[in-house]
Amino acid sequence: MRRLFVLLPLSLLLAACGGTSSTSSSSAGGPVLQTIQISEKEYSLTPSKITVAKTGTYELKATNDGTNTHALEIEGNGVEEKTGDVAPGSTATLRVNLSRDGSYEIYCPIDEHRGQGTAGTLAVGNGSSSGGMTTGETTTSGSLGY
Repeated sequence: MRRLFVLLPLSLLLAACGGTSSTSSSSAGGPVLQTIQISEKEYSLTPSKITVAKTGTYELKATNDGTNTHALEIEGNGVEEKTGDVAPGSTATLRVNLSRDGSYEIYCPIDEHRGQGTAGTLAVGNGSSSGGMTTGETTTSGSLGY
C-alpha cells in the first residue's frame, strides 16, 4: 500500500511531461488578455500579421507544424523575449507584456529562418497597421490557411 502512495504521484508527474514546452517571460505581469495561436513551419508564420487592440499581457502559443526545429521571438518597443527550441509537432508558450502601442517583430531566431520567411508582425493599439488577425476584442480576420 505504501508503494502506491509513492508511485501514484510519480506517475502523475511523468504523465504531465508531454510534448509541449512552455516558456514564460519573467517581465510579463497581470492577467493574460488573450492567447494567440501561431503556426511555424518551413518557412512561414501563420498568421504573419497580428493586431491586438490594447496593451497588456499576451501569450503567444507557437506550434511547430514543420519538420525542422523552430523557436519564436518577439522584439520591439523595449521587448525582446523568446522561447526555447520547439521540436516538430511540439508547442511552446511565450507570455509577454506588450506595454506600448506600436509594431513588434515576431520571427524564428534559429539559423536563417527569419530571412527565409519565418517572420511577421504584431501590432498593438490604434497606431497599428491593418490586415492580418485582430485579437483582444474577439474579432479575427484574414486567412489562417497555409
